[in-house]
Amino acid sequence: MDVMTAVLSRRSEHHLVEPAPNDQEFAYLLRAAATAPDHGGLRPWRLILVRDEGRAALERCFADEGAGSAARRRQLAEIRGAPLLATLVFSPVPPDTGQDGPVPEWEQLAATSAMAGSLILLLHARGFGSVWRTGGFTESRRIRRALGLRGEERLLGWLCIGTPPESTSPRRRVPEDVTDRISVFTP
Repeated sequence: MDVMTAVLSRRSEHHLVEPAPNDQEFAYLLRAAATAPDHGGLRPWRLILVRDEGRAALERCFADEGAGSAARRRQLAEIRGAPLLATLVFSPVPPDTGQDGPVPEWEQLAATSAMAGSLILLLHARGFGSVWRTGGFTESRRIRRALGLRGEERLLGWLCIGTPPESTSPRRRVPEDVTDRISVFTP
C-alpha cells in the first residue's frame, strides 16, 4: 500500500479481532515508526505491550476505577475487545540533554505523537486496525502504578490493535479543501 492510500484509507477501528502483530512484527513496525521527526533523537516515549493475562489484570484496574459513564463503558469495551494494547507512555527527557541543545518538553511530546501517527499508518498498511484510546483512565494513579510509570511520565493512552473483522477494503476518504488554513508570509 502506498503512503497516500494508507493516509486516505486509514480509519479508527473500534471492533478488532485476532490476529494482532506478534512481538517481533510489532518491534519491526516500531523501528520504522521511530524514524519520525524527533529533534535531538531523544525518543521520549516507551510502549508497554499488554496481552492475555496482562490485559485481564489491566481490565480489573479499569473496573476498580469505575466504568460508570457511557463514555468510560464504551472505552472499556474497546480495550477489552482488542487483542493487543500498546500502552503509550510519554517519558520526557530533561531539556538540557539534547545533542543539539535544549529540547523543550512540548517538542518531545510532538515527536512522540509523530511516532504514534507513523505507527498507526504502518499498522494499517500491514492490514491491522487500531484506535488510539485516551480519556479518564490515563489519569488513574492505580493504573499508573500497575503499569510501573515513573513520576515524570504521562500515560497518553492505548493503541488498541488487532484485525478489523470485515475483510472489505477501507473506503478512501476525499481530502477536504483546507487552503483557507494556508497563508504566505510576505514582508
